[in-house]
Amino acid sequence: MSHRLQAVLLDVDGTLADTEEVHRQAFNAAFAAAGLDWVWEPALYHELLAVTGGRERIRHYLQRERPEFPLPDNAAEFIAALHRAKTGFYVEALSSGKVPLRPGVERLLADARANGLRLAIVTTTTPDNITALLEHSFSRDVSGWFELIAAGNVVPHKKPAPDIYHYTLQRMHLQPEDCIAIEDSLNGLRAAAAAGVPTLITVNPYTAGQDFSGAALVLDHLGEADAPCTVLAGERRPDGMVDADFLVRLHAEAISVT
Repeated sequence: MSHRLQAVLLDVDGTLADTEEVHRQAFNAAFAAAGLDWVWEPALYHELLAVTGGRERIRHYLQRERPEFPLPDNAAEFIAALHRAKTGFYVEALSSGKVPLRPGVERLLADARANGLRLAIVTTTTPDNITALLEHSFSRDVSGWFELIAAGNVVPHKKPAPDIYHYTLQRMHLQPEDCIAIEDSLNGLRAAAAAGVPTLITVNPYTAGQDFSGAALVLDHLGEADAPCTVLAGERRPDGMVDADFLVRLHAEAISVT
């Protein structure tokens, strides 16, 4: 059976926008507001990004870096409260327009829609974070662009587990071979690959050194007319920019070798 590309499934943090540094600063602001002397420097945060999910990241940090910290009896609520405060600081930063989209994102999504491709967000970040990004980082109202926004704790296990992809495919009545994913991290690639979805990677400063073996293509970004993208790994080369036609061709090649 022949599968033509029907849908583009997009990660958010580091993929739609370079948000990770803003997340780091928001974590630190939440810690300070709670009277904690914890500071996540860039090198440490780079390591902590191996753990997906904000609450999970805080818990991992406590176990690894602060095993002596006296957690209250309601440790889960303590961590959840820190994460809620962090989300507030992050949304405030987004609302002030401090987080622009990565090159080529809005252009590609508009072109994909114009060419009949379905769009979905596939992430495990907090829904409030996505709402703020969609409202403040795009140049136009994109609230109706995405058929599905799969976010937060809608699945039991976060990336690199494939749960969020399985959930999205089921909700959209799609087969893995009908889709292409756009991710920025090894955890994202592993999640998509485990679900059978071919993946285009656009790296960011926090993920540039990761091993993306198995990706259909690895780029520095999606490209603009005045800022062409660079191929970091893979055979097919876009003409400076990834557009809908290029995604269709990349997808066709990717599923032909699986």
